[in-house]
Amino acid sequence: MSRKAVYTLLLIICIIGFWLFENFYTPAPYSPKKESTPSLPFEEQFLPSSSLDQLVEHQNYMLSYSEPYEQAEWVAYRLLKEHLTYDDRERPYFVEDPKVRTKSADWRNYKGSGYDRGHLCPAGDRRFSEQAYNETFYTSNIAPQKKDFNAGVWNRLEQQVRYWGKRYGELNVITGGVLEPGLKEIGDEGVDVPQYFYKVVFREDGNELHVLAFLLPHAETTAKLNTFVVALDSLESVTGIDFFEKMPEQFQSRIERNIDTSPWPFSNTFP
Repeated sequence: MSRKAVYTLLLIICIIGFWLFENFYTPAPYSPKKESTPSLPFEEQFLPSSSLDQLVEHQNYMLSYSEPYEQAEWVAYRLLKEHLTYDDRERPYFVEDPKVRTKSADWRNYKGSGYDRGHLCPAGDRRFSEQAYNETFYTSNIAPQKKDFNAGVWNRLEQQVRYWGKRYGELNVITGGVLEPGLKEIGDEGVDVPQYFYKVVFREDGNELHVLAFLLPHAETTAKLNTFVVALDSLESVTGIDFFEKMPEQFQSRIERNIDTSPWPFSNTFP
């Protein structure tokens, strides 16, 4: 066989191998087979409602998976000051979540779609361990996001939350896309593209609970982050999620109707 023929054959083998890798290779899950989780990664009393009752618990966050929309309706996690490290982590593959009983969307749905695989629980909030970081790459923790939105206002909001995490030491975060009928879909499995994304941030201060809710249109903007603050009850109307369903009605009425940004100083670094 001539040298040219050998090179051609090797090239063909490489192309076929790459195609098989891209289309059929699935790395092993990141969660250990036997997990020891003495406590929930999010306080049970603060868990939102779950419309399909498909709660998934990982070591460092929880989520409620919506099979019809092929993504989480919400992801909830605690953010501690000590979580915010600058450890250099190797970016892993996106893989299906082994704990979603209906199977979370395959990452290949995003290929060629023009949308980023946008994290809900940010990888940047989980650099403190390899396990915690890798868990954020389950496809149950991502949603289709426009590139400029993901790298723009959504990233600025994530950085603002980290700023508060460092300032106050401990936060609770609930986040996701607004899932509703008629959304655009991508991929063979029909992953829906939210038109809005939200984030609820709250912290305990003695007997007080300070809550801030954001609702962002799925588009890049230079508007200041505080312009996207909304009352929690209006966010509940949009999402259909009861964010404090386990809390007394009197508490919910007091917390959810009012907007108070005074306990939340906005950094000029993330306008």
